[in-house]
Amino acid sequence: MQYRIDKKTGNKLSVLGFGSYRFPVKFAKTDMSKTEPMVLKAIENGVNYFDTGYFYFGSEEALGSILKNHNLREKVYVATKMPLVLLKRPEDFDKYFNIQLEHLGGYVDYYLVHMLSDVDAWKKLQSWGFEEWIKDKKEKGLIRSGAGFSFHGRQPEFLNLLDEYDWDFVQIQYNYSDENFQAGVTGLKKAASKGISVMIMEPLLGGKLAGGLPKSAQAILKNADPKRSFAEWGYQWVWNQPEVTVTLSGMNKMSDLDDNLQAAEKSHVGMLDDTELAVYKQVQDKFRESYKVLCTGCNYCMPCPKGVNIPSCIATYNMSYTIGRLHGIQHYIFSNVVKDSKELAGASVCVKCGQCEKKCSQNLPVIKILEDVKKRLEPWWIRGPLDFFGGIFKKSM
Repeated sequence: MQYRIDKKTGNKLSVLGFGSYRFPVKFAKTDMSKTEPMVLKAIENGVNYFDTGYFYFGSEEALGSILKNHNLREKVYVATKMPLVLLKRPEDFDKYFNIQLEHLGGYVDYYLVHMLSDVDAWKKLQSWGFEEWIKDKKEKGLIRSGAGFSFHGRQPEFLNLLDEYDWDFVQIQYNYSDENFQAGVTGLKKAASKGISVMIMEPLLGGKLAGGLPKSAQAILKNADPKRSFAEWGYQWVWNQPEVTVTLSGMNKMSDLDDNLQAAEKSHVGMLDDTELAVYKQVQDKFRESYKVLCTGCNYCMPCPKGVNIPSCIATYNMSYTIGRLHGIQHYIFSNVVKDSKELAGASVCVKCGQCEKKCSQNLPVIKILEDVKKRLEPWWIRGPLDFFGGIFKKSM
């Protein structure tokens, strides 16, 4: 395993971090029979940074119990996140933090404000005494390595937030599909210039840079290096950059872990030559040609009050440009329209309430996107049969 230094603390952090958002799930709970062996193997092979969050479907409890049961808590660094959207008053800082301490063994190493995306939200936290609260928790050893924030907003806001407080670290989305999306390379470099560690999320754009590349992009990568996996190409682009401290991977099967461990072992700053960097540029062009919406499938937009499976609708919409429109429509009907609801719950059900756009971590124009989904995957010549089928379907319920 390769490591990079957190300049604020001197901590030696593994370049590969384990993101717990995608822990294997069974019956709406973390599948410990699959999760525990992965966590233990990751630690055994040098992974020492684990990222979790209050909203991550029980992953705090799962991770905490694994570390406790195997006496490993002191051997790793755990980052978790304060649920900003749930905070209604200053007393809520302790309300949620104490729950997290109970989950994670009495302290956290790295603590983030979850989805802090503009200065106004930060000013509100300041007015509630958040800076003093953080200082108190650090002095008591309850937050041991630093305070930071995860970001899903627009670049100007990120640059402003960096100057609002003496942050210890930040977490941003960053991958080769778009260097200027959200915080982007400009935000990455500014954070690093201030001595702030930068943790990278979505290095594979929710897996799309590994398993969702268009065939034309796949051909470019295979021609450049037949032995290198698409995922490794994605990670190497991030690890190549000196400003990056930890790159998170939401691994949910052992084969993912094995592949990522191998890739991390040979990662280092400046590992890519000019020829390889040119390959990324070619792939970027092909990727953007095929995928119309850069959605990561994080599900923050859910649930929809009308039952629309928004991430799935968008994923199928993107898919239709790589596998063909007719195949896309077929997949859309049975995966989105009739599978998960007693009503027809495709994009056409959207009433433009806007709840999804307020929650979208990518600031996507979801309402407009669903209109595009409807036009492409519910054309007039399929709408009639859908309505007919829907009438039969509802009568059978």
